Formats: sequence, structure tokens, C-alpha cells
Amino acid sequence: MTSVGSGELDFSAAHDAPIPYLQRVRDYYLGLGYGTPYEWAHYVDVPFHALDKALSRSRITLITTAAPYQPGKGDQGPGAPYNASAKFYRVYSGDTTKEHDLRVSHLAIDRKHTTAEDAASYFPLNALKEQADLGRIGSVAPHFFGLPTNRSRRVTLEVDCPELVTRCKQDHVDAALLVPNCPVCHQSVSLAARALEESGISTVILGCAKDIVEYVGVPRLLFSDFPLGNAAGRPKDVASQLYTLELALRVLETTSAPRRTVQSPLRWSDESDWKLDYCNIERLTPDEIRRRRAEFDRGKTEARLVRQDAGIVHRTVDDEIS
Repeated sequence: MTSVGSGELDFSAAHDAPIPYLQRVRDYYLGLGYGTPYEWAHYVDVPFHALDKALSRSRITLITTAAPYQPGKGDQGPGAPYNASAKFYRVYSGDTTKEHDLRVSHLAIDRKHTTAEDAASYFPLNALKEQADLGRIGSVAPHFFGLPTNRSRRVTLEVDCPELVTRCKQDHVDAALLVPNCPVCHQSVSLAARALEESGISTVILGCAKDIVEYVGVPRLLFSDFPLGNAAGRPKDVASQLYTLELALRVLETTSAPRRTVQSPLRWSDESDWKLDYCNIERLTPDEIRRRRAEFDRGKTEARLVRQDAGIVHRTVDDEIS
């Protein structure tokens, strides 16, 4: 653990705290030359639905922002650069009795400090099924659900969330684990958690962007201080993944009031300097800033084509942000 000494004192480094994504992302895009800062969703009141029955009798689903692998859509493997062509813009369902190949190349994960080599670090379906086999939970729902990462809050609230609630209700879900990856993912799943709670389904978010989730306002958050893309545990570390899932289940079953955040005691590494890099405009050269601006503009164009192919037409200023 990076630390600084002062006499007999031995403090942690000042930056060894949860990354301030709201401010970091705001400064980053202003630094790239985009004039209007993104306005994140924010609520004071938080809906809350206590789990109706014992966890051992509850049906649990998983909600992810990962995308099914799409052949012909470019590099989507471990270490892939950001790939807007692999995005999806409609809620989808997946059969939980089958194996699935989900990727996160379409999301702004922390590509410098993680590679998405282990899907279990962002899609803990197999671990959840093991908990059902052990009797820790009653059952895994027939389907898991994919939630689009829309910068448009209107689309998330008026299109995606109602569709997600409907599908969960059809599966008679008691509770949902929501696992985001990028900053906007954390907003999307937070809005979804609120909608699910209002409909009588208990939720817990497993997230790495603490400030975004708390700013939106949700009932339950298990915060892992890991690089974005690892909310379900460290990659290739089964013990970490199982511990993270068990901690999330405890938060789900023991929380008695909204806005509860529990921070996992697990650390990403002994050093904390990785927290200084993500979207940190102050650490980029002018040439790198120009390169990233061009890259982001290309990504927006690719994403617009994906939306058009899906028959999605944006109609408001809020939509145009995305």
C-alpha cells in the first residue's frame, strides 16, 4: 500500500481513495474540447424494497451491461481497444441454463490496468448458479438481462427500465444483482435499480464507481475499489470473485434502509497509483489529447450507425449527448 510518513504517522497516499469519477470524467471531456459537461442523473429520495423472503427461498437474476460477442464487429477480445461497433441498444435476455460469451469491448473500462480477460470478473453468472446449488439462494431466474449503456437518461428511464422491469416480472424475480462496467453503465444500472425497487424487486449493485452510484441514489451498493470492468472480483482470482458475490448477497439480505454502501476490504494491488490514470486529462500530452478526441469522434459515428441499424432515432437534446 502506497503511504507517506510524518514522524510516527503512517498515512495512506492522498489519492488512495475511491476515484472521483464524476469530476474526473467532467474534466476529461472538457479537456478534449467538448463544451457542455454531461449532466448525471441525481435524486434525493430513494425507493426501497426489503427482500420479501429468506434468500434461500428467493429467485435471483443478474443484470449486466456486457454485450454478447458479435462476429464481424471487430476486435472484442481481451485487451481490445474501445469498439463502439459492438454496442447494443435494446434490453436483451439470456438463458441462464446455457453458457454465454459476453464481452465489454464496447465500454469505457480501465484499459490501462485491466484487460477483460476473465468474464467472471464482470459477469458472475456461474458463481451465482453455484450459490443456488449450495442452497445459499433459492434459485437463479430463467434469464439474465442485458441493459444498454445509454448516455441518454430519457431513453434509460422511459424505454430500457420499463422493459427490464417487465422481463423481471415475467420471470417472477425476487431480487436482482446489477453489475456495471463503465461510468455511464453505473448510472444506467442505478436508474434500473430504482425502477426495480419501485416495482417490488430488491436490488444490489456491484460497482466500482462509488460516487456515480451514490449520486444517482440507490438502495444498496457493494463497492469494490478496483479498476472499471472488475465489479465482480479480481480476474483469474476465484476466491476474490466468490467473496465479492457473498458480500453482495449479505448486503442484499441484511439492508434495512436505502442508501446503504458497503465497501469490500479487498484491494486491487499493494500500490494505488493506478487510480491516477483513468480519464485524467492532467496526465495527457497535447498530442495524446488530440488523438483521443479524434478517437472519441470516430466512436460516436460508429455508435450512431449501430443505433440506426437498430431502428433507434434520438429525438431530444438529451439524446444527442450520446
